[in-house]
Amino acid sequence: MEKLNIDACPLCGGAQLEHVMDCTDFYASGERFELCSCERCGFLFTQGAPVEAEMGKYYASPDYISHTDTRKGAMNSVYHVVRSLMLRRKARLVSREAHRKTGHLLDIGAGTGYFAHAMARRGWDVAAVEKSEAARAFAKQRFDLELKPETALAELEAGSFDVITLWHVMEHLEPLNDTWKRCHDLLTGKGRLVVAVPNCSSYDAQRYGADWAAYDVPRHLWHFTPDTIHQLATKHGFVMTARHPMPFDAFYVSMLSEKHRGSSFAFARGLYTGTLAWISALRQKERSSSMIYVFRKKR
Repeated sequence: MEKLNIDACPLCGGAQLEHVMDCTDFYASGERFELCSCERCGFLFTQGAPVEAEMGKYYASPDYISHTDTRKGAMNSVYHVVRSLMLRRKARLVSREAHRKTGHLLDIGAGTGYFAHAMARRGWDVAAVEKSEAARAFAKQRFDLELKPETALAELEAGSFDVITLWHVMEHLEPLNDTWKRCHDLLTGKGRLVVAVPNCSSYDAQRYGADWAAYDVPRHLWHFTPDTIHQLATKHGFVMTARHPMPFDAFYVSMLSEKHRGSSFAFARGLYTGTLAWISALRQKERSSSMIYVFRKKR
């Protein structure tokens, strides 16, 4: 298996990298993967993950909900309930931050198509790309959506989108800097880039350590904090205009983390920790389990 071995930090180029911890792939393989950080800027990433061409088997699990839409088990049922609530919130947030009720929207990593469908129903002209063939097939069957493979990104016209969204996608993408550059090219002058990612400086990340479900190695290559994603955006000519906590994520992530630990009553224990994390995020939103960041082009 060919591995992605990172010799220099993708954020700042620093070559002084340090081992932080080892994490287990709880979904597909049971393998262990190393997390490293850059001593200069603090960016955290997965070292030795499979290259993109060989990553497919690590998504080939019936429990990987963003590609399969499974409802098996109490935790996945919670996921579906929370997603219904979040779809409405995401739609309102996009319209508010973009200062428009309709427009041209690109959803990168659309999964099974729920968000793209929700925005199309609200009158947006939506284009969407998704790597997983199974997820694209689901979106076609469920919503009659034509999701394009990720290779279609290179074919889109520059300056043609008012909004680009990546909902828990940026952490998966091997060509990290190329993705930011492409998003900059595709946005209109007044467009908005909306990025949601897990926050590895959150309350629940600190509590669970290597068992924190949102490390999700090797599928998650990059592990962001509010500071490092701000640095990355600045590097690519973006200015952050807003950031919003995603407090509900802590409940689902905490339940999964308890399951990974083999805890008895994982659902209840996760609910308890999720509540503590939610309270922590109320006091300090930068401690939220996941964050939504909104960017515009630097003028």
